[in-house]
Amino acid sequence: MPSAPPYGPDLESLREHPVPSWYEDAKLGIFIHWTLASIPAFAPRDYEINELIRKRYDDFMLLSPYAEWYENALRFPDSPSARFHRQRYGDRPYTAFQFDWEAALAQWDAAAWAERFRRAGARYVVLVAKHHDGYCLWPSEVANPRRPGWRSKRDVVGELAAAVRGAGLRFGVYYSGGIDWSFNPKPVRTLVDLMASVPRGPYPDYAEAQVRELVRRVEPEVLWNDIAWPTPQARLNQLFADYYAAVPDGLVNDRWLCDGWRLRSLRIQPLRALADALVKRAVRAGRALTTPPAPPHYDVRTPEYAVFDAIRTRKWECVRGMDKSFGYNRQSREADFIGEAELVHGFVDIVSKNGNLLLNVGPRGEDAAIPELQIQRLDALGRWLDQNGEAIYGTRPWRRAAGATSEGLGVRFTARGDDVFAIVLDTPNQRQLTLCDVRARPGAVVRRLGGDRLAWNQMGPDLRVELDAPLPSAPAHAFCIPQ
Repeated sequence: MPSAPPYGPDLESLREHPVPSWYEDAKLGIFIHWTLASIPAFAPRDYEINELIRKRYDDFMLLSPYAEWYENALRFPDSPSARFHRQRYGDRPYTAFQFDWEAALAQWDAAAWAERFRRAGARYVVLVAKHHDGYCLWPSEVANPRRPGWRSKRDVVGELAAAVRGAGLRFGVYYSGGIDWSFNPKPVRTLVDLMASVPRGPYPDYAEAQVRELVRRVEPEVLWNDIAWPTPQARLNQLFADYYAAVPDGLVNDRWLCDGWRLRSLRIQPLRALADALVKRAVRAGRALTTPPAPPHYDVRTPEYAVFDAIRTRKWECVRGMDKSFGYNRQSREADFIGEAELVHGFVDIVSKNGNLLLNVGPRGEDAAIPELQIQRLDALGRWLDQNGEAIYGTRPWRRAAGATSEGLGVRFTARGDDVFAIVLDTPNQRQLTLCDVRARPGAVVRRLGGDRLAWNQMGPDLRVELDAPLPSAPAHAFCIPQ
């Protein structure tokens, strides 16, 4: 690989860093939230995250459907999580779950996970190396001054990195830079509380040292921070420059809003109350709040449980769980999970708009296994991509993302070179299919992926294809149309 150009620790230089081609081509990644909270594995399932923000903003965090937020919810005595904990565990502290989680590691098979993700069609994996509870999934040499030994003795990060790369996939790490409850245990109730809770004191040095340690140990191709970042911008710029030098084909996400006057002002209670009022007004006006504010430098945007309406010029990544949570929630039922057809449709829609899907897996804490309802969805994606991956991997957006057939089915488009891929959502029940406002090159071979070449006619602006036989039931069918 040719050496990457040096990026200086200034915004002008850093913004010259391109999104690496492997990431542009990959389309599907796997996110893994596997924290100590996967032992109790509890969260309310009444609301999806965006609905909860709209309907119960003032109680947002104590009612969060995210099971990985369990420790924070325990700090509200009347929260559903606190009631569950008293009933199930009495006065046992959250920190005691470390022993259960580490004991279950004896059953963990990193290679089996990596193979499962490869068969699902993923091209990269991002592991949560440290979530908001501050517990580290590697034997960090950067000691936590507030919770001694608050780290795994087994190198989960390193082992999974080796297994994932052994399966031919790229590897990245998530790090919760903006929140660490071992440094700032104050309860977080609202979105403004969230942004105001970035720890100070020794924490900025600690967080930076741990991220540098992760870069040194596993050279992650994705460096995925969350919430905010505790150092000033100039210091973060140096971290980015050093990261790009160490991992020339790496990238960073967009959740690196640095500690500055905006975040510090939220620590003043009257200003925090004003900010909460403004956020609630924005929510009532219909504004989505799960797309993070853009920091001065990033490579990709990461909306959460949300999708952009149109093709984006700049690369982005939708991040979501399969149910309402990222961490494993034992309360979730089949109805709480995205359906297999809906998952494929959403994935295709994201890719048509220049996005990747970072689909979360939440393993169980007690046996280090991926739950069956999650496996079913991974397998469904894999089966669909086995036949239709040509319309996904390595493609770029066409001149428009969406269209329709004259029979009333939705269509999403991708392109590679002179080929346009029309991905018809659901299964047509006719032997003829008319793609509206689509033209094929004269004499072109039009074909269905996984099938034979098709007879076709150009009917003015529309393309009619003749199917040899009724199509098998599938979430979507892709057609290659040379132009």
